Amino acid sequence: MKPIIIAGPCVIESASLLDEVAAELARLREKFDIEIYFKASFDKANRTSIRSFRGPGLEKGLQMLADVREKHGLKLLTDIHESCQAAPAGEVADVLQIPAFLCRQTDLLVAAARTGRVVNIKKAQFLSGLDMQFPVEKAREAGASEVWLTERGNMYGYNNLVVDFRNIPDMKRFVPRVIMDCTHSVQRPGAAGGKTGGNREFVPAMALAAKAFGADGYFFETHPDPERALSDGPNMLYLKDMENVIASLL
Repeated sequence: MKPIIIAGPCVIESASLLDEVAAELARLREKFDIEIYFKASFDKANRTSIRSFRGPGLEKGLQMLADVREKHGLKLLTDIHESCQAAPAGEVADVLQIPAFLCRQTDLLVAAARTGRVVNIKKAQFLSGLDMQFPVEKAREAGASEVWLTERGNMYGYNNLVVDFRNIPDMKRFVPRVIMDCTHSVQRPGAAGGKTGGNREFVPAMALAAKAFGADGYFFETHPDPERALSDGPNMLYLKDMENVIASLL
């Protein structure tokens, strides 16, 4: 079975950015005959600084994502931070993602599950793979149709993350699909003077290591010009590099 790919810019910056990234991802979907979910956030509610760009907001952002689906035919994934966002986001997105820091928030998990959409729960930086049994149980008991889990590294001292790839087979005990978040796992949280730093040069190796441990999908934030991105630039892949990275996994 071919893996799925989740990819897109960290946050919705503009309609033109979404269109450029989505067009390339749609091309790669056809070239490699794989399932690709387009990902972008309508609101980054967990930015390091209060002055950081957050996105266009719920209503406008969801419309922009819906436009991507209509034009490019891509399935959609977006993250929610509050229970009240679940229902409207579920009307547009195929997958609702629970951010890592919020993966124990019962009301958020329940609200996402009740939409009937796939719920992708990112493993918190302070939890083990085996700990994720309990967020999965919350979502399933609330009626989730399908639950995925995503590995994104653990805190290793201050401003650094390390990936214990044993978490992937551990989490596969609980769900049918475990995703490797290859770009957030190379973050340096808060290490860039009020912003998150990162080491994108390690992203391809993160993906291949996750493949060796049985990952079922791969999450890449990508941007035509990450150096100018309004969120998570240091760990995002250049859009032009996506083709080679996907090819290496296949």
